Amino acid sequence: MTAPRILLINPNSSQATTDMMVAIARSAASDRLDILGATAKRAPAMIVTPEALDAAAAEVVEIAQARKQTCDGVIVAAFGDPGLAEVRAAVALPAAGIGESSMLEAAQGGRRFGVATTTPLLGPKIDQLPDGLGLRSLWTGACFADGDPLELARDPARQRAALADTIRTCVAQDGAEAVIIGGGPLAQAARELQPMFEVPIIAPVPSAVARIIRMMEAGSAR
Repeated sequence: MTAPRILLINPNSSQATTDMMVAIARSAASDRLDILGATAKRAPAMIVTPEALDAAAAEVVEIAQARKQTCDGVIVAAFGDPGLAEVRAAVALPAAGIGESSMLEAAQGGRRFGVATTTPLLGPKIDQLPDGLGLRSLWTGACFADGDPLELARDPARQRAALADTIRTCVAQDGAEAVIIGGGPLAQAARELQPMFEVPIIAPVPSAVARIIRMMEAGSAR
């Protein structure tokens, strides 16, 4: 039996980031899904501003529409889930965003949860996500790593250390019982950080894979 084909759309324009997220998604899916990647062309290599996040939505929808005949579901792999609602309306396929998926996972069992990330300008966008999911009462807020996000991205070890400090802030100061690493380009760091902490560290790409499997099993588009 052929595994369902899932299109992972990277709204950032970095092919290396797409390749990394696809590899993580394939590992999370085992042999249950066939994960294919698609990379935006008009966005920056790493989305760090609300304007860029909003602008990415249109291209995400374009990619999904262009590929809808060759896939069985879609993952939007930027933490603000740009274009997710429009994709669901336009292509009538199961579609999951890494932002909403990771928040739903983090909140399981009534856990209080926060986000650790490197993009402070996206703070207001991140803060909107819990409301749409009915999770405001469990939301402890987003904490941001010190340093320019693009410079941190060029130095994975420094980025990982900065995120570790940020996780500690989420837990010690905000009372988070689970912490999401907020960003598609941070997917590898999310995997590496879990062994350092006792609280669950939620990696958004595997969260979206697990969610889209559940959606397909339930025959749901959302």
